[in-house]
Amino acid sequence: MRILVVDDEDKTAGYLSTGLSENGFIVDIAQHGEAALDQVREHRYDLVILDVMLPKLDGWAVMKEIRRLHPDLRVLFLTACDNVEEKVKGLELGADDYLIKPFAFSELLARIRMLLRRTPVKQNTHILIADLTISLIDHRAMRSSQKLDLTPREFALLTFLAKHQNEVMPRSLISAEVWNIHFDTDTNIVDVAIRRLRQKVDDPFDIKLIHSVRGIGYLLEPR
Repeated sequence: MRILVVDDEDKTAGYLSTGLSENGFIVDIAQHGEAALDQVREHRYDLVILDVMLPKLDGWAVMKEIRRLHPDLRVLFLTACDNVEEKVKGLELGADDYLIKPFAFSELLARIRMLLRRTPVKQNTHILIADLTISLIDHRAMRSSQKLDLTPREFALLTFLAKHQNEVMPRSLISAEVWNIHFDTDTNIVDVAIRRLRQKVDDPFDIKLIHSVRGIGYLLEPR
């Protein structure tokens, strides 16, 4: 898949290019807004990573033109513009996601993979992983034909991890998606919720599904 990185900082652009290339992506770089639009007109991209503060044409203007040219092209704002009004503006202009600098590359990679997922699991009515069955219609989960007594939040957390099975989900991304907390927090809300979820989903069964990745977050895969 091909990604366009739009950032006028050489260090940031180089860091992104190296990291994304190591993860199998083809990466192009544009260092100002006009160059970004030239690239978008010339090439087919799967994703654009877009800064806001750019020379010649800022990220807001680039976003508007991208949406006019390619309504379905995925765009992720990666910027130091961190107030709520700017986040709202970016999303209302049509961005698919908005991540603040400084950032953890692992979280950026997780967000990119989510955006690039070709067949969204949400279109299915059930998720099946090992002996776990999740019904997205009636909000029920079962393991080995045993119903799991989950709270609505626990069901949302389990479903989120299951939709991204085998992918490490950073705590910040989990809190944003499950609790709608779109800022850094020192609380251990995610860790506490995972611990309670494990008691219901994993402890009574031989195959363990929910695993910790030190310093990053959690993933769901059968072991």
